[in-house]
Amino acid sequence: MRTTVSLEGMNALLEGRLERPADVLGPQTVHHNGRKMLAVRAFLPDTQRAWVLDPKHGKSRPMRRIHPAGLYEALWPVDSQNIVSANIVTDSPPMPTYQLRAIDHEGEMKTLHDPYAFAPLMTDFDLHLFGEGKLLRAYDKLGAQLREVDGVRGTNFAVWAPNARSVSIVGDFNHWDGRRHPMKLHATGGVWELFVPGMEAGEKYKFRVRGAWGETIDKTDPYGFAAELPPCTASIVTDLNRFRWHDHEWMERRANTNQLEKPISIYEVHLGSWKRGANRHHGWLNYRELAHQLVAYCQEMGYTHIELLPISEHPYSGSWGYQTVGYFAVTSRYGTPEDFAYFVDYFHRHNIGVILDWVPAHFPRDAHGLRRFDGTACYEHEDPKKGEHPDWGTMIFNYGRTEVRNFLLSNALFWLDRYHIDGLRVDAVASMLYLDYSRKEGEWIPNQYGGRENLEAISLLQEFNIHAHGNHPGVLTIAEESTAWGGVSRPTYTGGLGFSLKWNMGWMNDTLRYMRDDPIHRRFHHDELTFSLIYAFTENFCLPLSHDEVVHGKRSILSQMPGDLWQKFANIRLLYSYMWTHPGKKILFMGSDFGQWNEWNHDAELQWDLLQWDTHRGVKKMVGDLNALLQREPALHEVDFEYTGFEWIECCARDDSMLAYVRRAKDPNDFVVVVCNFTPVVRENYPIGVPQAGWYQEVFNSDSQFYGGSNVGNFPGQLAAAPGWHGRSAKLLLKLPPLATVVLKPERR
Repeated sequence: MRTTVSLEGMNALLEGRLERPADVLGPQTVHHNGRKMLAVRAFLPDTQRAWVLDPKHGKSRPMRRIHPAGLYEALWPVDSQNIVSANIVTDSPPMPTYQLRAIDHEGEMKTLHDPYAFAPLMTDFDLHLFGEGKLLRAYDKLGAQLREVDGVRGTNFAVWAPNARSVSIVGDFNHWDGRRHPMKLHATGGVWELFVPGMEAGEKYKFRVRGAWGETIDKTDPYGFAAELPPCTASIVTDLNRFRWHDHEWMERRANTNQLEKPISIYEVHLGSWKRGANRHHGWLNYRELAHQLVAYCQEMGYTHIELLPISEHPYSGSWGYQTVGYFAVTSRYGTPEDFAYFVDYFHRHNIGVILDWVPAHFPRDAHGLRRFDGTACYEHEDPKKGEHPDWGTMIFNYGRTEVRNFLLSNALFWLDRYHIDGLRVDAVASMLYLDYSRKEGEWIPNQYGGRENLEAISLLQEFNIHAHGNHPGVLTIAEESTAWGGVSRPTYTGGLGFSLKWNMGWMNDTLRYMRDDPIHRRFHHDELTFSLIYAFTENFCLPLSHDEVVHGKRSILSQMPGDLWQKFANIRLLYSYMWTHPGKKILFMGSDFGQWNEWNHDAELQWDLLQWDTHRGVKKMVGDLNALLQREPALHEVDFEYTGFEWIECCARDDSMLAYVRRAKDPNDFVVVVCNFTPVVRENYPIGVPQAGWYQEVFNSDSQFYGGSNVGNFPGQLAAAPGWHGRSAKLLLKLPPLATVVLKPERR
């Protein structure tokens, strides 16, 4: 009986020129010589003979070689007694009711399952949701999913490539031969899928995509859970269900807690340069080693959360993770996905939250990544005015395309779901909100109303926040947003973006600019300190002294401080104590908390040797005590985002470069008084008006000798009495230490 495939078609299949080659392989109903036939075709290179087996009935049928390269076919009439179950000839998806047997050129006989005989994982409903941008757990369907079908274990592959001519799975398992495992294209949705029997976790793979114009390129899996150590780029089949979590108490407590009323002090960390192993390749520590060492450090210092610079897979270490290729893959630099799950679990078991930096604003041009994934602008805009970032040389996501929105939304939820992450800090939000971000006139395209707002990106961020908070109560979403965009941390039902917190970039810039001035000039810039309180309660702000402030020639925080050695350390202690008593949650980059001298270098560990000096140990101890004070005093954390939590005592003493204010808890009778002296002059008997008379204990002094200061202050406290001052009924006569902050708390009546 002659084959139903032409010689030209067979050659095109085996040469990679045939569109949708998977349609030729596996079990199919065909019409041959006017008769309805059942055909089973298989590509089995390096074999002598092949059979189709019916293990259920113990029958077999020889296959005929229809091409010398190893393409086989078995044909028989449908009305005969088939060795394959009758349901295979219907239009329903084929089921694995047969096997293949082949003898190779060395005479060895192998029995195997045909990948094309298995029902797909993605249903028509999944494809419909995906096309609508509503398949929020797309990470359970696309990518490489370990599964079992009718007792057969293997890996199901699915990838979105709507304009590809063909897609094949390649890897070590098939000698990177794109002819062996071409994928089948679903009738709708642009999704290619194939189940590979017998493939277990640990296999490396890529998708060989024949693009819309006939070009062929190997791509990593956009939904891949793990990848090779750069510079290698293959994805790795991974079982994310192997790890057993032990953080149930933490997760339950988090879901029932209003995080915004809790003390939040975030330690920002780049894992590759926090500490390094001298005897390791690249010097990187494993996630498990880092978990134990970082938890011990965070407990010592009193941090409530750790924030990691992006740990999703990225090809270039110098991007610090902000140019991501593997959005669903933890970087293999520090271990496996299971190792990272241990990292998060260990933090939770020690009552510390884990926040990740997430980068939906752009992605790199690397050929193996998302750019022109199927030969066309698949994930990015085709028009460079909307699809390319002029500053970073990267690509911008097409936020209006439903499948791209689905990718980003499911990616955000993936980290919260599969890795129990406690928050996502969204990078470069401003670049998403504005169509003209960093563009000159004529270099951008207005929205449908003629404005510069990126309406698609805005709705994506709103939808992200709705689903993040709705599906994972208690998580934090934090926007790095550097403009005056209104409502970033306001609910979406009021028109806001819905974030939990917004970085207060204005506070950071104004404060650092002020602190860099020599104290003798600060009286001319007093408004740089007071301006932040004009808008402090328009958003839920987080005060950041992040990695961005200690790179690219800006120098370390300590090096930015003016004056001699003593004044530099006094200024950094003053800066941090002012920051910790100012309304807003706190974030501090690693190394800054002990006064590192060097600018941050991602290829070297922090200057831990500096802690042999009293000055650096003093800064570190003070930050730890500030964190303890933050957690101990409700007045410093319960009402960070409303005016009722803050009250000026003195904001106009520009000639003295002094500030004084009250911080209050939800109970207004629970308060502390904060006084900051931004000059190196000791001020004796300085009058400060306070809300009530009585004894005020000095609960914190950044000039303490324990921190390396001159030990000027008011220990153990001062008595406030009439007559009042600053319009209040009582006053304190304080000794203000030089370049220092003091915090006083009244005895409760």
